[in-house]
Amino acid sequence: MRRAAALALAVLGLVAVGCNSDDDGSGGSGGSGGSAAQREVTTTRVKVVEGIGRQGGFDPSEIYQRLAPGVVTVLSVFDGATSLLDSDGEGGQGSGFVLDGKGYIATNAHVVTSEGAGKRAEQVYVEFSDGNRVSARVVGVDLNADVALLKVDPDGLSLTPLPLGESHNIEVGEPVAAIGSPFGERQSLSIGVISALDRNIDSLTRFKIGDAIQTDAAINPGNSGGPLLDAHGRVLGINAQIKTQSGGGEGVGFAIPVDAVRRSLDALREHGRVDYGYLGVSALAVWPQLAERLNLDLRSGAFIQDIEKGSPAERAGLQAGDHEIEFQAQRITVGGDVIVAVDGRPLTRSTDLADRISALSTGDQVSLDVMRDGKHRTVGVRLGRRPRGSG
Repeated sequence: MRRAAALALAVLGLVAVGCNSDDDGSGGSGGSGGSAAQREVTTTRVKVVEGIGRQGGFDPSEIYQRLAPGVVTVLSVFDGATSLLDSDGEGGQGSGFVLDGKGYIATNAHVVTSEGAGKRAEQVYVEFSDGNRVSARVVGVDLNADVALLKVDPDGLSLTPLPLGESHNIEVGEPVAAIGSPFGERQSLSIGVISALDRNIDSLTRFKIGDAIQTDAAINPGNSGGPLLDAHGRVLGINAQIKTQSGGGEGVGFAIPVDAVRRSLDALREHGRVDYGYLGVSALAVWPQLAERLNLDLRSGAFIQDIEKGSPAERAGLQAGDHEIEFQAQRITVGGDVIVAVDGRPLTRSTDLADRISALSTGDQVSLDVMRDGKHRTVGVRLGRRPRGSG
């Protein structure tokens, strides 16, 4: 899986060279040039967009004309580079979108951090469709969900906030639009449909991002952080990754679902970080034929394969299997607990154990319905904090 993010600094150099040579730099690192009239502009213009798709149709042209001004290009500089043209440093480019009139902007964490290390960019700039380029502060990053929250000074800017929708009730086949800066080509529109739901994609840690949205709308490097929009212009997710053999978009792109994005953004704005519940097990989703092979009186659940030492699961007395079998060309550890529900809510193929636990926070007390040796029991667990670090 490849992230649709960073373009090389050489591309950023071309972008910067193409900028207006009369730019006073006041949107960058605090240059003092420009006329007094320019410095006195402090009004923030906020455009609220409503009524897209009210007639029930999917109109990509309307979506683009009304919402493209709310989509931005995010430029990041790493490793001591002093400018976007500094060839000795590292830079990257992605997309983002405006959240409100206060200057908050959403993007991917991997657009403003070094992949793997999670080190934040030393400088971040946001470029708007009207040509304004201003410096941005990274409020916080959520490496587990690959979400970042930026903040710019809104004074003098024209802002078009994009409304957040909901991703838990969308369906395969719905039309969608993606707007972003693929390969540095700013304000580009692509359209398609929701190709699949409930995908698991890589985060910037060793934990997966669940419930990801798959789309055939063209997603390419530079689209990362941009919005995936429904027919009403509501954000369904943040475009994040592509599956590719050639290095470009091949019709298999993935977006982080907006329900997860909203949780991250709220926590980042309030606390500057996001806490996720941690159980400490690796588990295999049960399918009907496996349940029949093992004489399990259930149709779905999470078959515990391993338990991490010192984890909440170990302290609660959950048990992993003690021997392996081979079934349908797969090695499976058997003899351990099968978790069938969390807080009374059954696990399913589309909503598995990882989805349930990741929706909870550090310190939450949960009740697990467990099948052990053919008998049902209830196990209480207080969730821990997800381990730091990636990999």
